[in-house]
Amino acid sequence: MQRSRERIFDEYLASAARAGDAAAAARLAEHWHPKLLTHAWRLTGDPELARDVVQDAWADIMRGLRRLDDAAAFPAWAFRIVTRRAADAIRRAQRRRKLNAAYENESIECVQSTDGIENSADAHAVRKAINALPNDQRAAIALFYLQDLSVAEIAAALEVPAGTVKTRLMHARRKLRAALEGGKPNG
Repeated sequence: MQRSRERIFDEYLASAARAGDAAAAARLAEHWHPKLLTHAWRLTGDPELARDVVQDAWADIMRGLRRLDDAAAFPAWAFRIVTRRAADAIRRAQRRRKLNAAYENESIECVQSTDGIENSADAHAVRKAINALPNDQRAAIALFYLQDLSVAEIAAALEVPAGTVKTRLMHARRKLRAALEGGKPNG
């Protein structure tokens, strides 16, 4: 099989970049970025997510370039890194969607079975107010009040500092109070 000039030039750029030539690394990135972006877009179906995937992939590519034994393998190697990053991003997005749906369903089910709410109009208002919260605040409220987790446990579950959990709870409570009392939230 005869190699094209473009392929040979890519091998040269990969070899030079691997040896520490910053200009060659920049040319390699300039030449390959559109190809990797197109590949990521095909995999994710989302142009914004594809850009994020490729940006993260370039960090991996540049870090791992010195370990690439065969410069001719650069295209397959780079595409493989983008494919893995895209798969990770898709899995994270699916987990987020499932988690958001679970929070929404949990909030609705809990509000429907809450003993303290007698009036179905009140239950509807509470349900609507909870569903209107941003996802991070809705998650904190659900874990605190519906699952009886402590602030420290919520922090561990959401992988955020305890202070962030407290802030989310504070803002969520204000928004819920304002929504249920008919006012505007403070914060």
